[in-house]
Amino acid sequence: MNIIINNCKQTISNLLRNANNLSRRYATTVADYKITWTRPEEVSHLSPERTGDKGLKIDVNSTDLSRKYAESPEMKDASDIVKKMFSLEFQHRKVTTNNKRKKIVELVKRHEFDKSSPEVRIAAYTSQIHDLQEFLKEYPRDSKAKVSMKEAIDKRRKWLKHMRTWDYRRFEWILEKLNLIYKPLPTPPNRVTRKDSLRRLTEKHCDKLVQDKLNAYKKELTMLQKHFYIEKAEKLAFIREEELACGLQPSVSEEDVAYAKEKAKEYQT
Repeated sequence: MNIIINNCKQTISNLLRNANNLSRRYATTVADYKITWTRPEEVSHLSPERTGDKGLKIDVNSTDLSRKYAESPEMKDASDIVKKMFSLEFQHRKVTTNNKRKKIVELVKRHEFDKSSPEVRIAAYTSQIHDLQEFLKEYPRDSKAKVSMKEAIDKRRKWLKHMRTWDYRRFEWILEKLNLIYKPLPTPPNRVTRKDSLRRLTEKHCDKLVQDKLNAYKKELTMLQKHFYIEKAEKLAFIREEELACGLQPSVSEEDVAYAKEKAKEYQT
């Protein structure tokens, strides 16, 4: 009886000593890999990495007259004080924004009355984004302005995608004119399924079979070219000798015969 009890105690002690080996080998945690993760820096809404705008130099000064008053004949003879009162400095912010928008649209519009082409729409969204960027520098916590700018960026990206599909040369031209960077949205990841994986493997296997057959056929043609050039050189030499024997002007030159012999030697090696 004592022997049985001692054996049980020894078995339990061995199990407790090797308890770490009872867990499965693949049951590891992130800490076992010793990976240090650092949070990436948040990209600002004003940065070109998010908006794609590299900046435009539009000359709109506070001393300029708005278009509504600049075209009136009375302003030509008005004094400096009157002109200053009707300048952009004393006008609403929206007037300055409209002046900038019109100047940006003039860079890409197709004709004088163009108001709805893709180029004009892209230029209008670009002007809106620039205005919102300046506004957010003063009021960075304005969530409504952030949402409006994001909507403008998405709408402009949609029109740029449309133009990139249907008129690529015009697309590159408008990027150069407005100094933009186009970054398409990443394609959404596909769900991994057994059927799609088997289909891709089958396509890969079929492509490999086709390529192997093409390589074998190419090698066979290369081997046949050696006999072809040898036979060609012999026949060209025979034709030249027969034409000379008959007193005719040879249609085959010695260079043609020499070229065929050189090609035959290349394929023999």
